[in-house]
Amino acid sequence: MSDSTALVLPGYEHIYSGKVRDLYAPLDPVTGERRTDQVLLVASDRISAFDYVLDTPIPDKGRVLTQLSLWWFDRLVGLENHVVSTDVPAAVAGRAVLVRRLEMIPVECIARAYLTGGGLSEYRQSGAVSGVPLPAGLEDGSRLPVPIFTPSTKAAMGQHDEPMTIEEVQSAVGTQVAARIDVLTRRILARGNEIAGANGIIIADTKVEFGIDRSREDDSGGPVIVLADEVLTPDSSRFWPADQWQPGRSQPSFDKQFVRDWLTSPESGWDRSSGEAPPPLPEHVVEATRARYLEAYERITGNTLP
Repeated sequence: MSDSTALVLPGYEHIYSGKVRDLYAPLDPVTGERRTDQVLLVASDRISAFDYVLDTPIPDKGRVLTQLSLWWFDRLVGLENHVVSTDVPAAVAGRAVLVRRLEMIPVECIARAYLTGGGLSEYRQSGAVSGVPLPAGLEDGSRLPVPIFTPSTKAAMGQHDEPMTIEEVQSAVGTQVAARIDVLTRRILARGNEIAGANGIIIADTKVEFGIDRSREDDSGGPVIVLADEVLTPDSSRFWPADQWQPGRSQPSFDKQFVRDWLTSPESGWDRSSGEAPPPLPEHVVEATRARYLEAYERITGNTLP
């Protein structure tokens, strides 16, 4: 994303824009210099699919991602997160948080409780996902015997994430960190399903990111691993209505799978293998996607989006 997409926020300097989020450095009120210990993380209404940022935003999406993440952070007891404050500039109120600046771990941490999406494609080719062998005969939407850790590379924008084995993760970040992010990712998914399941939602899989706080050590003398970015949102997870779950087909969902499905439908006219960017989303897809994001927030939290 270019600097032209960024807002001008007094007291902050824009430093980076990703697929969905914009990052700003707080400025020291005396010297005007950037602070190096904190970042303002702003969730936009942009939506990405198949490694493209689409031209059409989804209204209220940034607020859903931010507010739902904050709700989950409060319930993931015992897991340190990056939030410093929700006292942010009025222009981004409700969709921004001030967070600690961390050394981000260069792995997309994914846990799966059900088989679908890219994991299903891998399984059909090899009988395994990220090197984890699975039983024969699984279908789209099958529940896995136990949740599994299926990490991937964290590719640059416009490039594709690639599956990683646990051995490759160990090589990239060390055995101690690899073991911790494996356990923590699966623990987040399990806790998510414990809470969401009580409200009739299955979390099929989720993707999280972790950073390292080098200023401290944990009780074992290892690095302090901190949950960062977002957690258990419709952008990072697949949410299915539990009463409609039926293995052997694509599941109804409260997430951006609806957008992926439209893009690969005849109605969109887009060929995913063409190398061309996807078309703009029509209004009915925008409204239906927004409704799904809001319903996910409301069903999980029991609240209306503030």
